[in-house]
Amino acid sequence: MNQIVIDLETQRSFDEVGGRQNLTGLGVSLAGTYCYASGQYQAFEEAELPKLEELLSRTERVIGFNIRRFDFPVLQPYCKNLRLSELPIFDILEEIEKRVGHRVSLNSVSQATLGEGKSGSGLDALVYFRDGEMEKLKKYCLDDVRLTKEIYEFGKRFGKIWFTAREGGKREVAVDWHDPQPSANLSLF
Repeated sequence: MNQIVIDLETQRSFDEVGGRQNLTGLGVSLAGTYCYASGQYQAFEEAELPKLEELLSRTERVIGFNIRRFDFPVLQPYCKNLRLSELPIFDILEEIEKRVGHRVSLNSVSQATLGEGKSGSGLDALVYFRDGEMEKLKKYCLDDVRLTKEIYEFGKRFGKIWFTAREGGKREVAVDWHDPQPSANLSLF
C-alpha cells in the first residue's frame, strides 16, 4: 500500500505572521514522512520540498494529524504541480473531532493511547531551526511522524484510541480505521 504519514515544522510562529489565518506565511523548515511502500522515514528540508511533492504525487493516501487545516495549507506554496487538497487524506484529528465534538492534541492522544508523549513542542522546533540545529529538528519532526503512524496503526488494529480529557482522565474513542483498497498507479503530476 503506497501510503505516506506526514508532519511538518515551520520557520515562523503564528505571532510572526499575524495569526492563524496566515498559514501560508509560516514557511516550511522541515517535512517528515514515513512511507509504507518503502518502510522508511525521511526528512525534507526546504530546498528538498520538490522531492516531497514528487513523492506525494504518487501516494494512494496521506495520513497525518491536522494535515488538512495546518500542514497542507503551509506546504501548498511549495508545491508547483500538485494541489494538496485533492490528495486522498486521512486526518486523525478530523476523525477524532467527528466522534467527540472537539479538537484534541497529538500529545494528548499519544500519551493516552501509546503511553508516550511528544519529544517537544512546535516552539522547540522553531528554536532548533533558528539555531541551525537541523538534526534536533529532524529528530523532533520524525518523532511526531512515528507517533502519528503508531496511533493510526493502533486504531486500525484495536478499533479504539484514547485521549486525555480536559477534565482529567482518559477518554476512549471508538474508531473504524482501515487502509483503502489499492488503486491503479496514482499519479497527479
